[in-house]
Amino acid sequence: MEHIDWANLGFGYMKTDYNVRCTFKNGEWGELEVHDDEYLQLHMAATCLHYGQEVFEGLKAFRGKDGKVRIFRMDENAKRMQNSCEGILMKQLPSSIFEEAVKKAVKLNERFIPPYGSGATLYIRPFMFGISPQLGVRPASEYLFIVLVAPVGPYFKGGFATTPFVIMRQYDRSAPLGTGKYKVGGNYAASLVAGEHAHKLGYSNIFYLDAKEKKYIDECGAANFFGIKNNTYVTPESTSILPSITNKSLMVLAEDMGLKVERRHVPVEELATFEEVGACGTAAVISPIERIDDYDTGISYTFSKDGKPGPVSDKLYHKLVAIQCGDEPDTHGWVTVLD
Repeated sequence: MEHIDWANLGFGYMKTDYNVRCTFKNGEWGELEVHDDEYLQLHMAATCLHYGQEVFEGLKAFRGKDGKVRIFRMDENAKRMQNSCEGILMKQLPSSIFEEAVKKAVKLNERFIPPYGSGATLYIRPFMFGISPQLGVRPASEYLFIVLVAPVGPYFKGGFATTPFVIMRQYDRSAPLGTGKYKVGGNYAASLVAGEHAHKLGYSNIFYLDAKEKKYIDECGAANFFGIKNNTYVTPESTSILPSITNKSLMVLAEDMGLKVERRHVPVEELATFEEVGACGTAAVISPIERIDDYDTGISYTFSKDGKPGPVSDKLYHKLVAIQCGDEPDTHGWVTVLD
């Protein structure tokens, strides 16, 4: 293996040794198969290509100071993939197969797990899609599940610093009763135009309001939103928000720290009352927000003037990372330590 500059890894794909696959065919899931090929042989009429039957997940493995490898909340990713499969009528993958495949993929590619203290991690991407050929709009009868891994650098190249976001009412992430709460590829394809527009204007990402009334905060880019005020962690409640496993974890840690937690509708005007806000997800854990500009009204909500995250965001971020890396006790049973 060529020398990897762990400290300067970007957040992108890198070829590793193996991927792990499992096929659903003739009404049952087969055995796990190990492949060293990065490419797939796929029928041109496969349902994933025509009707978007595709779901995916994202999680990480961490090398600890003790040399052990830890995978964070893999059981929650398995459950969320099952929920996504149910939402677009795909065959659900048993949690046992999901977890066995993830552990196998990590162990087989152990030499690509970045060392402790490098700021890099092993990103794990389980995904599944319909492979049976058909032209009619109906669910596939065959599915392929794959787990690939790649070492990735820290999301923050400039350190744990704040960035600006923008509210744009001309874009919707998803309909209230659509596929927003499922982790499916189509949601991300639908967000590309809005995200690119925001980037060209100099923003880190776009803030979506609810598609029905344009009154409440939904999500920021592909991440969940949270705000801190009056010793309370506030995060939106909506039928079109993807349930972030990171957000779910942060809510527990916030309560551990003595904060109240509220999951409810968050009117856009309430932004003026928050002491600090952030976006949260697997890639960055927390993306602290410097300010949010309302593109349509001209109102700007500022949360940081020195580029530094707020004290609560900072504490939550470092607490969660410490648990993931094994630097602090895993009192909630979130971490799977590999043999």
